[in-house]
Amino acid sequence: MYQTETRQWCRAAAAALITVLCAGAVACGGQDRKDAKSAAAKPAGVPGPLSRARLTAASFTPGEDVGSFTASEYGLGAPFGDEYTARPADCLPLVSLKDAGSRYGAPHAEVNRELRRPGRLLGEDIAVQLRSYAHGDAARVMKALAVAGTRCRGGFTEDRSVVEAGYLRTETIRSPRIGDEAKAFRLTVREPEGKAERYAYLTVVRSGSTTLSFRSGGGSADDGGGVPAAVVDEQWQKFLAATGPDTPSARPNRGALS
Repeated sequence: MYQTETRQWCRAAAAALITVLCAGAVACGGQDRKDAKSAAAKPAGVPGPLSRARLTAASFTPGEDVGSFTASEYGLGAPFGDEYTARPADCLPLVSLKDAGSRYGAPHAEVNRELRRPGRLLGEDIAVQLRSYAHGDAARVMKALAVAGTRCRGGFTEDRSVVEAGYLRTETIRSPRIGDEAKAFRLTVREPEGKAERYAYLTVVRSGSTTLSFRSGGGSADDGGGVPAAVVDEQWQKFLAATGPDTPSARPNRGALS
């Protein structure tokens, strides 16, 4: 009698243990399937937008000499032009890539550097801006630039809050052959004072979810010849060195800028 009850108790305990183990296995298996499904939903090999720390590592260091220029941070964190607007609105990317409303969102992170030649006039500088975007917005930035380059050929108005500047012409010029895509423009500007025309230049390179933009606006009527190719190349090499395997388009610059 005692032995029979013992055997029955052991069989019941074993059955209960098997039930618990099976339930655990099913639960774990279910979690495994969830993890696998989640992993499958995220595209393999597609890195997310770079953080500010990564962009800082990829940017010129304040005080660094870049050819005849010296790099520094902007006193307010970014160029004044980032706050300017444009009319027609399609021309805004030629003025500022900061945000274009419905066309693309604000950057996930950004780092801004000013390159100046010692002793030169204010305005004879180059704004170098690295921005990372989420949700494919970096590619939309380039599309918006392409639209602006076409629709704003005959000029547009830059609104600087207090005054306005007239852009007389927008020309698409030769761009560097680096990154996933690149665009370059020469802009003919007439300042609010109505003085002689001057030229400004904009070059933008996209690599994955990051854009590298170079904006040069000479403070005189002299045509400086565009953004120096050496500046673009040096920044590109720093970007490659800092981002490493996350850079999907690490090919050399095979073409000089106009």
